[in-house]
Amino acid sequence: MIESVFITGANAGLGKEAARQLAEKPGIKKIYLGCRNPRKAQDAKKELEQATGKRIFEILTIDVSDLKSVRRAAETLPASVDALIMNAGGTGGQGFNQLNSDGVTRIFAVNLLGHAVLTEELLKANKLKQVALYAGSEAARGVEEMGMKRPALKSSSIEEFVSIGNGSFYGPTKDATTPYGPIKYMAALWMSAMARQHTQIRFVTMSPGATTGTEGFNTLPPLKRYVMKGMMQVMLMLGKVHKVETGAQRYLDGLFNPRYKSGAFYASKKGLTGPVGEQGKIFSDINNETYQDNAYMAIQRFLK
Repeated sequence: MIESVFITGANAGLGKEAARQLAEKPGIKKIYLGCRNPRKAQDAKKELEQATGKRIFEILTIDVSDLKSVRRAAETLPASVDALIMNAGGTGGQGFNQLNSDGVTRIFAVNLLGHAVLTEELLKANKLKQVALYAGSEAARGVEEMGMKRPALKSSSIEEFVSIGNGSFYGPTKDATTPYGPIKYMAALWMSAMARQHTQIRFVTMSPGATTGTEGFNTLPPLKRYVMKGMMQVMLMLGKVHKVETGAQRYLDGLFNPRYKSGAFYASKKGLTGPVGEQGKIFSDINNETYQDNAYMAIQRFLK
């Protein structure tokens, strides 16, 4: 039974909505709001308490793009949790392709490396008991209907995954959507590798789908952010995206429904919304254990 949950990126959008929905479920006793900005975290906590009438929310400061912050959060987490929702992510800001002190791009750090370190630190400290859920994306297998190409890896080797982490796979680019799909593909593979290594934990990659109200666009330049958010509203009217409540509900389904098996990646069967299906049946590379292990080992390279 899941009684406690740690959510990254919990002060707004999908993370905040997932916290609200979780608080409404019977048996939930503690929700840790993993947030980078203390002021926004306090505002979110207050709003969640008012909306739910519950006093079960606790703030934990964490910046998933900063490994020191990640390790400090894992260490200071006051008790073990039954579940972890790795929701934080996005486009990484205007400097998304710049390397940080760990030798990875900012967009890689915020979407994958930080969560990989957080998960491993929690496991080492015996602070994660049942489920680890990662926010995947349909971009990991491509979406022809939206003109999103499938990640074009030649070999899915360790070195090729390392090149995704340090940005050399794409070279200079001003478009954050270019690295996003390959990073999410690599993350799904990493989750599958973790599932085989830690059989006592259920590892589920679940895409929230294309969701209005997400914070992912907020790190884009102002004009592009305005255009993207406007497009999302049009797509909502056309049924091509769904509301944040639906995206957050996917997270909860992944946590509580045992039909979502460990090591698998779930997302929309077609497009960016609608019924959820196992993505390895659409893109078989996702189920390749060699590729999974290569993705895992590439991540370890950046931790030495």
